[in-house]
Amino acid sequence: MSRQHPLRVALVSDTHSLVRPELLSFLAGCDAIVHAGDICEPGVLDRLAQIAPLTAVRGNNDHGAWAEALPMQTVVEIGGIAIAVVHELPDLSGDPAAQGIAVVVSGHSHKPALEIRDGVHYVNPGSAGPRRFKLPISAAMLTIGNNGALHVEHTRLID
Repeated sequence: MSRQHPLRVALVSDTHSLVRPELLSFLAGCDAIVHAGDICEPGVLDRLAQIAPLTAVRGNNDHGAWAEALPMQTVVEIGGIAIAVVHELPDLSGDPAAQGIAVVVSGHSHKPALEIRDGVHYVNPGSAGPRRFKLPISAAMLTIGNNGALHVEHTRLID
């Protein structure tokens, strides 16, 4: 049975306790949310989970029992596409291309990035939380087409 519309997967990282209204607007209507860590406050996860199914990993600033319950790395399948999630890209274990992973989502640097290596999309959505240096406040949307085609678009949440 084929889907009637492409799936929209919101990619978020480094919220650092802050859920901006602009982020909530960005997330409206998405089919799933992936958070690549540095959540810092469990209420952030509660808020995001009310919007769409949520997958999250622990970042280096996530501490306490709630954070320890989160994996350091995980793989989630959405729309037949395997997505690996890790906070710091150097901590990624395994060979994503050999494991059939199509997308790797990471955070930590607060710098939006997209690179395709060995057919794998490596995405850093940037930081949706407090501004750091002169880096943008951003998130990304992964669109999974009905034919499995992938498209990633970064969005500045505020100027």
